[in-house]
Amino acid sequence: MAKVTIGVGGMDCASCASNIEKALRKVTGVKTAVVNFATERATVEYDEKTVNRKNLEDAIEAAGYEPIRE
Repeated sequence: MAKVTIGVGGMDCASCASNIEKALRKVTGVKTAVVNFATERATVEYDEKTVNRKNLEDAIEAAGYEPIRE
């Protein structure tokens, strides 16, 4: 398992954080996803054999938010 923290832009409220968590958890290979509205960060634990950071960023973007790409 790998763990990554991704910055997220475009959140307006705690409900936005919940929506992003749901989108990330739907990605195959994601074990946990926690989004902190106050810090604008998503912390994701995932199976690096199944999914990569780009897949996670794409899921955030597909949910309507802006992943801070590094």
